[in-house]
Amino acid sequence: MRQLNVHGIADEARFGALHATILLICTLIIVADGYDLAIIGAALPSVMKDLNVTPAQAGMMVSAGFAGLMIGAIFAGMLADRVGRRKTMAVCVVLFSIVTVCTGLVHDAVLFSMVRFVAGIGIGGVMPCVVAHVTEFAPRKHRATMVTVSFSGFAIGGMLAAVLGNTMIEAHGWRSVFFVAALPLVVVPFAVELLPESIAYLVRAHRVAELRDVVRRLNPQFVMLPDDDFVVPACSSAVFACDDVSVGRLFSDGRLCSTIMFWLASFMCVFVIYGLASWLAKMMTSAGYSLASALHLLLALNVGALVGGVCAGPLADRLPIKVVLCSFYLLASMAILISGSSVPVTWLYVTTGFLGASTYGGQMLTYAYAAQFYPPAIRSSGVGWVTGVGRLGAILAPIAFGALMALQLPRHQNFLLIAVPMFVAAAAVTAIGRGRASGNGNANEIPVYEGSSSK
Repeated sequence: MRQLNVHGIADEARFGALHATILLICTLIIVADGYDLAIIGAALPSVMKDLNVTPAQAGMMVSAGFAGLMIGAIFAGMLADRVGRRKTMAVCVVLFSIVTVCTGLVHDAVLFSMVRFVAGIGIGGVMPCVVAHVTEFAPRKHRATMVTVSFSGFAIGGMLAAVLGNTMIEAHGWRSVFFVAALPLVVVPFAVELLPESIAYLVRAHRVAELRDVVRRLNPQFVMLPDDDFVVPACSSAVFACDDVSVGRLFSDGRLCSTIMFWLASFMCVFVIYGLASWLAKMMTSAGYSLASALHLLLALNVGALVGGVCAGPLADRLPIKVVLCSFYLLASMAILISGSSVPVTWLYVTTGFLGASTYGGQMLTYAYAAQFYPPAIRSSGVGWVTGVGRLGAILAPIAFGALMALQLPRHQNFLLIAVPMFVAAAAVTAIGRGRASGNGNANEIPVYEGSSSK
């Protein structure tokens, strides 16, 4: 009887129809995810006027959604490892779509905050599931590229939110842009029907027929025998059973330091991303730039984010992902320092674009690196915790940057302080080491026997 390591087959497969299907559906889900998260920014001025709320109340309304993101990322990631990613993704999409539509029906600030919190749970829950799913099925040589391309949908969703916000709010009111969030429900049946279930989950559940179908779709030329046994990488610790997906496994097998460093890097990067997204325009107008120039800088930041998200993956597939990730964080640090210096506004657009590319691309690579680092059985949990802890940075950033602005420091001092978290993130990445049970390609995996039988 042969033992077939399905992850090994996925690693060596050529990019085919199954991979294109996974990439398309997951990217569409992330586009919807990005739209639902970004639309609050476009609608907030109108929401504040209509609901008669103060800026402080509005900040709490926005932070409620970020808090939901953190909780959703952590718990949905753990749930996906237990009940399957396809089901968890579908539930999260249905949740954030329906609840976001309900946002357009509320007439009270407190209820608005509660609805955004619940929607945030669904939005945050999708992220680790998509990263883990794309990673599990992607060929090894295209893995980081597929992850970052799928997450480029996040920037596309943000751009759609800005465009639709400008056109629909003026014509139909702010509630209309939340009603658009029902459209992702169309994707759910295709996700349930066309996406394969997680390989590790199928092996744990002994769903042999589905495993055979997955192998057939991954490699149509692969010949399977009736008595083939399907396996995934062996558990490297005798303490935990192969079906143990508890959070404790994130710290076992030498992963304690690396897990904490992943959390620290994610927190610092997201802290800077959301802080700049919230306060960059205000920082530049306070420094004497016109409002038009400040908004153009914000646009450059987002365009750079899209470019960085797309370009980071191919670089990480050709070079060591740890080196590329650390380089992105260091590049972000330098771009922040240059942005705080006295340079012509044209050069400022360039450095701000590099800043968006390096921070956003670095964060996508953090997810991709985490997905490769953790073993398949706890991959969604690992990425979920990295994402969730990062979202804590999104909650704290607007408050911290606001406090920094209240100090009224010179611009170069503000940017010097903002550069510190990115240096910390780079240092954290250098401390990450591969655990004994990490990734799809570690030494503990059971090999794929194609031409011989195991006795």
